[in-house]
Amino acid sequence: MSPNTINPPVLVGTDGSAAATDAVRWAALDAARHGAPLHIVHAIDAPVDYGPGLAFTHIDYDAYRKSGAAIVAAARDAAAAAAAPIAEIDISTFVVEAPSIPVLRDRSPDARLLVVGTHGYGVIRRGLLGSVSTSLARHAMCPVAVIPEAKDGASENAHGPVVVGVDGSAGGAHALDVAFDEASRRGAPLLAVLTWSEFNRYIARTDMQKETETLLAETIAGYQEKYPDVRVSRLVAEARPAKSLLDTAELAQLLVVGSHGHGGFPGMTLGSVSQAVLHGAHCPVIIARSPN
Repeated sequence: MSPNTINPPVLVGTDGSAAATDAVRWAALDAARHGAPLHIVHAIDAPVDYGPGLAFTHIDYDAYRKSGAAIVAAARDAAAAAAAPIAEIDISTFVVEAPSIPVLRDRSPDARLLVVGTHGYGVIRRGLLGSVSTSLARHAMCPVAVIPEAKDGASENAHGPVVVGVDGSAGGAHALDVAFDEASRRGAPLLAVLTWSEFNRYIARTDMQKETETLLAETIAGYQEKYPDVRVSRLVAEARPAKSLLDTAELAQLLVVGSHGHGGFPGMTLGSVSQAVLHGAHCPVIIARSPN
């Protein structure tokens, strides 16, 4: 993030689809909660039809620009309406002639959060995650929120907790920063999850459980003092990290994980877990990437 960015924006990409509009609405709510501006970006990634046996086809960029202008105008209206119950937000729109992934990645250093949408559930959604959301979750230079397409009219359970994965690493600490802030601004309870496994066990099970419970309590103690308004629950279990997070996030309004978990508590490597969580969660997920 540039040093001159005093109030960094929430950045969201849109292609005009229903899933992208859900992401725009979610991003607008987040911007309103943080008193941040919202930047809506539409990337013109025009197809190129040429190759052996094919004549070069002229691309009508004027038509793409007009379509893009209509898409961001509709997105602006959707964002303003979504944010209105909380606060009026400053909204800027951009139509850029370049592929979406590099456009959003290159703007991410100046953003407080990058928001992208996904389509549906199951196999189709997994394929789309591989091309856009996963790439940005790995390479963006700010936290990334991945928003599933709205189900039954809502993209998240407004009354559920914020769930956060903890591992004792620097990446896990950044996830806690994001999770407590989000829980406080949403007036939501927070559930902190730390797991351990037989593979990493080096003492008796009962002792391992106690040691892990102590680590979790010590890790979040400072956050509870900083955010006394957030009601915190803790879950420590012998389990696979991704499965444990996905199970506890079934009724969550938000799931937060770190992007790098190396060097923390054995068995909770969020660098790999975050990828599994992205493909399996049915609620919005924030990958709490630190600026590179």
